[in-house]
Amino acid sequence: MKFGLFYLPTYLPGTRDAATHLDNIIEQVVFADAIGIDYVWIVEHHFVRHGGLCAGNYALLSYLAAKTSRIRLGTGATVLPLNDPVRVAEMGATLDQLSKGRFDLGIGRGFIRDEFDAFGVPMQESRERVEEGVEFLKRAWSEPSLTFESRFRPNIDGLSILPPIVQKPHPPIWVACFLSQESFAWTADQGHNLLYVAYHVDSATAKERITWYTDALRKAGRLVEDHEVCTAYHAHFLETDNLPRLQSLVEQPMREYTSAGVEAARKAPDPVAYKGYAAREEYQKQASFDVYFPDRVLMGGPDRVLDRLKQMRDMGITQVAMIVDFGSLAHRDVMRSLEVFQKEILPKAREI
Repeated sequence: MKFGLFYLPTYLPGTRDAATHLDNIIEQVVFADAIGIDYVWIVEHHFVRHGGLCAGNYALLSYLAAKTSRIRLGTGATVLPLNDPVRVAEMGATLDQLSKGRFDLGIGRGFIRDEFDAFGVPMQESRERVEEGVEFLKRAWSEPSLTFESRFRPNIDGLSILPPIVQKPHPPIWVACFLSQESFAWTADQGHNLLYVAYHVDSATAKERITWYTDALRKAGRLVEDHEVCTAYHAHFLETDNLPRLQSLVEQPMREYTSAGVEAARKAPDPVAYKGYAAREEYQKQASFDVYFPDRVLMGGPDRVLDRLKQMRDMGITQVAMIVDFGSLAHRDVMRSLEVFQKEILPKAREI
């Protein structure tokens, strides 16, 4: 099993300013690189406290490329409908060069209506923009001279994307899926890895949705073992399984994280293009420690966490992307948690 850090931080200027929070994230990722955590994923959101601190995720990942030596650097995810795929190709290739081939492209449709409205992109086009954008990126990174006809931007005629990509034929592509079975099936049909934000649902529901993906892989004639399933969960680790202490540490930060998410999704997405998204909002409205612990998080003492990881393995998960920085959780507590993960969990988790 592989492990990553997943950053969708809660911007709370009354608790810490942006510079301090970004410095904290950098210190956490540098430590993760040193202890052998495999990935860091940086989300893209705009204008909202729920992840908006990382709106320039390629810039942040490029900085992290210079501060690290082995950890893989992923966009978790690039909201492809809001971005010109030409610029994504250029920024991704630059990051791949700077990191010596450590870039992973995670892409998603996005769901926040305010973002689509601000960028002037109809939400009804999101799926088609993703599908066309991925096709463009694969060709842009593999063809020395590109000609491409687009529904959504000016056509390309005989142009080259610079700098060239390091990884051939292109970096690994992960698709962020959430609620739509169509998205899971398309990801499998295209042969991409799955990036699944699973913390909104219980394990039974998460397993069902992962099965949508693995069944679709088999239907497409692909081998499940050739593909990866990464799921994002909030994570916090203690030296012993002291649940009162755990609750006292994470309850308020988790409530702040949830509140920021509700605020970001204050306008419902297009009901036709985003069927079923009301379920996400309902979960966020009723979230409490008793709801998310232990089944929707990775938290507690080492033995509990290792048992939970075995459960995740049996669900078909190959990488756990840990949301260790959420709400107002103090940086010192995040670092202490990562130290417990390093000493008490990671060595045994590698054997799972």
